[in-house]
Amino acid sequence: MGDDALFQPDGTQLVPTECARGPWTPDALHGGPVAALLARAIESVATDEPMHVARLTVELLRPVPLAPLSVSTSVSRPGRKVQLVEARISDGERDVAWGRALRIRLQPTDLDLPESTGPVPGVDPGAPPGPAGGYTSPAPIGAYRAFHNTGAELQYVAGVFSGRGPATVWVRLAVPVVPGEVPTPLQRAVAAADFGNGVSSELDFDHFVFVNPDLTVYLHRPAVGEWICLDASTQIGIPGVAVAQSALWDVHGPIGRSVQSLLVERRS
Repeated sequence: MGDDALFQPDGTQLVPTECARGPWTPDALHGGPVAALLARAIESVATDEPMHVARLTVELLRPVPLAPLSVSTSVSRPGRKVQLVEARISDGERDVAWGRALRIRLQPTDLDLPESTGPVPGVDPGAPPGPAGGYTSPAPIGAYRAFHNTGAELQYVAGVFSGRGPATVWVRLAVPVVPGEVPTPLQRAVAAADFGNGVSSELDFDHFVFVNPDLTVYLHRPAVGEWICLDASTQIGIPGVAVAQSALWDVHGPIGRSVQSLLVERRS
């Protein structure tokens, strides 16, 4: 099975490659490739009007295995202005991940709206440095081939993978989601967003696991270019619970935010 993509088609199914594996175990996928696959399925659902995915929520129901996967879609709320589109990933008869997207109809380009006042990298002092000025940081977990070290490229501009606390990192897909398809802005954004909890860990990887059973990404515009920046932080809550949040950027400015709930446990 070639590793030139996150998933390889096999008839009507998609088979994960090593590039899609997660950091906690080599037998389950990273949430980023799962989110990108759900985004791809949702984008395949045709619309009568041009629409933008303003929100995508991913529910990781159980570890997604390195096994042939089936993907299906449905429209749960049709509409001309606002729609809810759902996607499911299943392993045989069992669902392993759900995605629900809120799509909003695009307005004419001559709509009289105020111009964005968001920061522009290189001009606004609040913008993160670009990926060209970044540095690599070896992952403290999952030394085998996986999404975090093979399927994606990470360039830090603040923080380190093995450290604790907030971090700012640029993420680029190193391979397409499926062979022969250029990843869409939505696929790039949601794949990158799932790194938030890992890069901004407040806990030691050697003694804790902090798995996200969900991911929600809000996007006020599509990303431009291959690189997505996460300005990420994690807040530890009551025992067993934490939340990771990331401001999302591309090389032209802010594009949205992402949030992950975290299940926190000590390693046995």
